[in-house]
Amino acid sequence: MKHTISQDEFQTLASEIKLLKKERKAVILAHYYQRPEVQDIADFVGDSLQLSQQAANTDAEVIVFCGVHFMAESAAILSPDKVVVLPDHNAGCPMADMVDADGLRAYKKRVPGVKVVCYVNSSAEVKAESDICCTSSNAVKVVQSLAGDNILFIPDENLGRYAAKLLGRSLQFWPGYCKTHDRLTKEDIHKAKEEHPLAKVIVHPECREDICQEADYVGSTAGLINFSQSSDAQEFIVGTESGILHRLHQVCPEKKFYLASERLVCPNMKLTTLEKVKAALKTLSPRVTVNEEIRVRAKATLERMLAL
Repeated sequence: MKHTISQDEFQTLASEIKLLKKERKAVILAHYYQRPEVQDIADFVGDSLQLSQQAANTDAEVIVFCGVHFMAESAAILSPDKVVVLPDHNAGCPMADMVDADGLRAYKKRVPGVKVVCYVNSSAEVKAESDICCTSSNAVKVVQSLAGDNILFIPDENLGRYAAKLLGRSLQFWPGYCKTHDRLTKEDIHKAKEEHPLAKVIVHPECREDICQEADYVGSTAGLINFSQSSDAQEFIVGTESGILHRLHQVCPEKKFYLASERLVCPNMKLTTLEKVKAALKTLSPRVTVNEEIRVRAKATLERMLAL
């Protein structure tokens, strides 16, 4: 994936950002799905939770999170003493919005004793109402750690079904999904395989079940990168958001990567630009904060996961 700005523009903005970062004692985090130039100016590039943990371990006073709202909230949960800013206030996550705390509380009333496994792609308020968090890389392990069948997986039905199938367990699912991953069809995979018969198919578990069945490897963003590095294969069909290609080309310059579908672009992830990162550092806004009572409860949900 190519940079969407010229090299000159990039150099100018990158040096302005570097100065502001020093002034503000800031750390810049970028998710793998961000624009290439945003990834290039970040101190850490990774998946959402890993980034929040890295930021908590730095002595930075300000965290600029180039991602979406729930990610910045996770950083605020783990680093209450730091200022957390999200360069674009409108960078939300439609999947995270598919579950809210009121709806979840109502479900828990209807199904007494249900244990709630909450995907990290959710709001702080929803995390606070849940029993334990999970990421796409440890969802299977988290579900495995819970006894019995009275378990609700929220909000991503695809990830929940993937974990349940691997474990041979029956779970309850919330009707949520990632709009970007859900666009990928079996036809897309078949077409890509015809064009690149030697390529391995690697997909994210937010994809639908029939897509995961077509894959040679299913894993989180970090998992897909690690698999590509360690695999003997030289070509890969990639079933996740387009931003990851930038990282894949960086770590495996000699290998070839083909996006499984041109539709695998998250509009929210692409809202962040270098101009907005610079403005966020200047004004320390838009700020993301989490109410203390919710923060403490949400942190406990994350910590139960980390304890595994």
